[in-house]
Amino acid sequence: MNIYDIAKEAGVSIATVSRVMNDSPKVSEKTKKKVKEIIERSEYTPNIFAQGLGLNTMHTIGVLVPRISDAYMSSVVAFLEEYLHDKGYGCILGCSGYSRAEKEAHVSMMLSKHIDALILVGSTYAGTGTIEEETDYIRKAASKTPVFLINGLVNGENVYCTASNDYQAAYDVTIKLIENGRRRIAFLTDSHSYSANQKRMGYETALTYSNIPIDKALQLFVKNDIYQARDLLLSRPDHSFDSVFATDDGLAVGAVKYAGEKGLRIPEDMEIVGYNNSSLCICSNPELTSVDNCISKVCSDTVERLLKVLDKKEGVSAHNIVGCSIARRNTTSF
Repeated sequence: MNIYDIAKEAGVSIATVSRVMNDSPKVSEKTKKKVKEIIERSEYTPNIFAQGLGLNTMHTIGVLVPRISDAYMSSVVAFLEEYLHDKGYGCILGCSGYSRAEKEAHVSMMLSKHIDALILVGSTYAGTGTIEEETDYIRKAASKTPVFLINGLVNGENVYCTASNDYQAAYDVTIKLIENGRRRIAFLTDSHSYSANQKRMGYETALTYSNIPIDKALQLFVKNDIYQARDLLLSRPDHSFDSVFATDDGLAVGAVKYAGEKGLRIPEDMEIVGYNNSSLCICSNPELTSVDNCISKVCSDTVERLLKVLDKKEGVSAHNIVGCSIARRNTTSF
């Protein structure tokens, strides 16, 4: 027996059955009793979609990531699912890939699921942060349901963003390396996303502040793969850099392997800093200093603001920036 059968037997609408299952005060006690007796007799088990009928909510949040195998993405999804479940919300997860066409197609698919809100995880959804039309699809989606973006900033009505302060974190790391006497700091990245660009700008600002010329030859782009990062560094001339700041821990571990191949002492001959403070940091030998971008805080803030928006509360900020810290380990001497 399904919800349609129950509604037919009780002589009420499907929406009324849904309201009874959610104990809505809009249904008379007489009708509630009648519907509940049918439900109990038929041993009907309601699902979340049936419960949402007529209440304008499915208690379901769509979560899109470009790639779930990425350590950062999977950690964010784990936190979001935990926090949302605690508040009575389920999740629908999708993996969109990185191309604009893929992202737009997956956003449309999520909206067709009648979700209460959409969370986009990763700065790739914010594009490069310089061309507004790259994010038009987000504003279009937000005209239908609230959209929350993690680790990127996009302007638009019904769009809410939470991001780590990557610019400040990159600036702080670079300054500390400079204070330790480093002058040839390689910047290792795998992306041209909003977040990666914020890190690069923080790095460049610190160099400029310290009167060190910005050398584009030290800004290296490589796939986020430990061995490819190592091999790229091995292809560089000896002594072309004296330290590495990587925008992901995997890239930084590649730098650690490079130093091992070259017989360099860490941190005496070369200092290395990663990003995301992932489990790779303690798997590395020596253990890796990394920027902790406070994923748990970013996710809890996102869920807290999402619930306020769904509850129609006023004054929810469109943008929120979460500070980072440096998890100091054995690949730096600061």
